[in-house]
Amino acid sequence: TGPLCPADRLVLQVPAQVLLEEDMVTLRCRVWKNKLVTGVRFYHEEKDPGGPRRGTELSLSPLQLHHGGCYHCRGSVSNGLSQ
Repeated sequence: TGPLCPADRLVLQVPAQVLLEEDMVTLRCRVWKNKLVTGVRFYHEEKDPGGPRRGTELSLSPLQLHHGGCYHCRGSVSNGLSQ
C-alpha cells in the first residue's frame, strides 16, 4: 500500500488495465469518502482535452494515440458546510 491522500485532495481515477487504440475509457475525478465535487475541469498536458463531460467524468472514446500523456483534474470539494 502507498501513502494515503489528504481527505480534501482530488484524485483522477483511470481503469487499471492495459488500454489500446479504439478502446472506450472514462476518467473520473473523485475525492475521499465520496464528498461532493463541483466545478470539475480536466486537463491534458495543462490544456482542456475537449471530449464529452458528465459532471465528474471525462470520456475519451475512441481512444487514440494523441490521448496519451499526463492528465489531472481540478474542482471544488464540499465538506458539508462550505466549499
